Amino acid sequence: MAQFRLQGSKVLAVDMTGDTVKARNGTMVAYTGQMGFKKLSGGGDGLRGMVTRRLTGEQMVVMEVKGQGTCFFADRASEVNLVRLNGETLYVEAENLLCTEATLHTGTSFTGLNGMASGNGLFTTKVEGHGWAALTSRGPAIILRVSQGTPLRVDPGAYIAHTGNLNRSLKSGAGWTTLIGEGGGEAMQVEFAGEGLVYVQPSEKMTFGGDV
Repeated sequence: MAQFRLQGSKVLAVDMTGDTVKARNGTMVAYTGQMGFKKLSGGGDGLRGMVTRRLTGEQMVVMEVKGQGTCFFADRASEVNLVRLNGETLYVEAENLLCTEATLHTGTSFTGLNGMASGNGLFTTKVEGHGWAALTSRGPAIILRVSQGTPLRVDPGAYIAHTGNLNRSLKSGAGWTTLIGEGGGEAMQVEFAGEGLVYVQPSEKMTFGGDV
């Protein structure tokens, strides 16, 4: 089994003894030992479910890494966050998914307007099974717990991922004056209700309306 660990806060180190992992293409920064790299494309399993997102014209290229030694991954000096899955499902924005164990199954989940609000199109990546996944974030991510009767609202540009039995919906942050630029609050927010965990980064990315 591949061993995931952090080398500092911005590099993922994966120790392998003949194991296989899948990572976003171009994120390998160094390795020791004997490693093989295979570019993957088309349909099937992999990051973003290895699915060409035809509705948005987007496609993510991933690579399969197999070997003996240690492989190091990083993405533009972003912080790396490790998530251990024990049978639950992780929903994560594709640009924030760095690497997964081969034991995890990945696919796509339709988000509709919720995904468009966060600037990531109509789909998000779904990761299921038992194993490690590595996520990236702009700055150290925080993990917020959502419980029944206490929903959580998140800026769509700060959302990274979530786990648990959560319903996600797009909400207006304030009244009409905010939407036309006369207010002072956040125009749109994503509300999570139910039971689960939400991963949030301390930096806002571009959305359909610019910086939110």
